Amino acid sequence: MDHETRDTINKDTNILHGGGARDPFTGALSIPIYNASTYHQSNVDVMQDFLYGRSQNPTRKALEESLAALEHATEAYAFTSGMAAISAAIMGTCQQGDHLVVTQDIYGGTYKLLTDYLPRFGITHTFADTTSLDALDKAITPDTKALFLESPSNPLLKIVDLTAVAELAARRELVTMIDNTFLSPYLLRPLDLGIDLSIHSATKFLGGHSDLSAGAVMTKSADLGRNIRFVQVFAGSMLNPQDCWLMLRGIKTLGARMKQQEQSAHTIARWLTEQSWIASVNFPGLAEHPGHDILARQADGFGCVISMATDTLQRARRIIDNVKIWSAAVSLGGVESILSYPARMSHASIPRAERDRLGIHEKLLRLSVGLEDPGDLIADLQRAAHR
Repeated sequence: MDHETRDTINKDTNILHGGGARDPFTGALSIPIYNASTYHQSNVDVMQDFLYGRSQNPTRKALEESLAALEHATEAYAFTSGMAAISAAIMGTCQQGDHLVVTQDIYGGTYKLLTDYLPRFGITHTFADTTSLDALDKAITPDTKALFLESPSNPLLKIVDLTAVAELAARRELVTMIDNTFLSPYLLRPLDLGIDLSIHSATKFLGGHSDLSAGAVMTKSADLGRNIRFVQVFAGSMLNPQDCWLMLRGIKTLGARMKQQEQSAHTIARWLTEQSWIASVNFPGLAEHPGHDILARQADGFGCVISMATDTLQRARRIIDNVKIWSAAVSLGGVESILSYPARMSHASIPRAERDRLGIHEKLLRLSVGLEDPGDLIADLQRAAHR
């Protein structure tokens, strides 16, 4: 489909037809899995589309075209994991001596990358409250190259005003990048708001079925895209054809999944606010949630991830140990509902004192709402909480 048509169709149509819809060689409506590692060159003096599996693959190309269409991106690249995508975004943007300003309550794997790995290469960082433009501006130094955002943040679901941050970054000549995993391209397209790079753990909503590990980076400009592709090809972190095919299949149902899961999340979040054994609920879809109005302006929905603090540690552990329909597991974004324990799972790598300071304490649970009946999910939480 040409770009002019893509710009006029609904996002639900775009999911199916915006990119990678048909195999260009056969017309198949399911892109084949091309497992070839190398390709015959009919003329060694003429560059052809496919030479070697690491640099390009027809299945991966179809996926990347689909990802670019979803986010209205110039370029898109598929990686072996969300962390590979985050690493490529940072390494493709920064070099020795550069500094990053980063959302302070981020995923634990990103925290470890920033604090334990990147300093070996002379890339430094400052954590800041990126919900405050003033705090963000004050954290910028002469060495700052980029702003790394997470919105909604993991697991506290704090919201960043992306339009305002993009305007600030443009004035300061900084690159902006966001981990957009929680909302997916179906609900939030940051590049349309002025952000330069959108990053996903595609293991989550883009895949949607808890059956692959993948990451993605979408870029607003071709120049940034070339930098990301350089890391993808020469660090060898490209996604394999089998997982590219699984993600292409998952994307086809992204809209249907996100609509139903978000509707159920609203129901569950409202119910949680009425329970005496719940100390607090974090869900951007609640009118009282800080950042609700900002996200309502910038996104097409509020997602289907909730975090909640119970009244006691004992109750939090009781819920984890006794739910039957919810799966107590790491990750999120699948068709099945997952209950996670950030302090011991996704954020265990962050020192406890830092977790406590941020509010990621041991009474905090994170819910990824799936496709089950919301009444059954509520009954399961209620029963487990009172065992």
